[in-house]
Amino acid sequence: MSSDLQWLLLRKNNSFMVQRVVEGPVFSKEPGNLRNLHSFKYSGLANPKTIDVADSPEGIQITTRKTKATPNAVRSAYAKSTIRPRSGPRRAAGVASQPARRGYRPDLRATQPVGVDQTPAGTAPCRYRAPFVVLRGWIRLFGANISAAVARVSALLAAQKEPKPSPAKKIRGHKAKVLETSLE
Repeated sequence: MSSDLQWLLLRKNNSFMVQRVVEGPVFSKEPGNLRNLHSFKYSGLANPKTIDVADSPEGIQITTRKTKATPNAVRSAYAKSTIRPRSGPRRAAGVASQPARRGYRPDLRATQPVGVDQTPAGTAPCRYRAPFVVLRGWIRLFGANISAAVARVSALLAAQKEPKPSPAKKIRGHKAKVLETSLE
């Protein structure tokens, strides 16, 4: 079945749609939908090529659908790669952006203008660069112009980290003076 026909059947009603307000945005909870938006571009059900980023006990799992898989082969149609929790953001960014660099769903990899020529009619972008920069081990985001897979992986890595313990609360003011005099 073609992906266009699948989208025509799924777009009005499916079990993954989330619509809170009648005229508001429509979201989706389907696997393979990285932006959680209900649209053909991000649909994990209608597109033949999907990228799914999920949390697993071993780490973060990135699943892609093999392009030459038959419709009957369900389990063997997916390729999985795992990012360990301690692997760091640079490795995670490299693994997450690898499918888009290979040409697998290049529409999910956004570009951002670097230089802008000022013309009388307005502005015109002249060059493009990769959508993220790694600084001091962290991915620094430039607005929404970042690969959806990289954004999902960096959010999962941040959620898996153990929070730092809060420092002991210092006694200040009158209570500190009373405590100081009682210790002397």
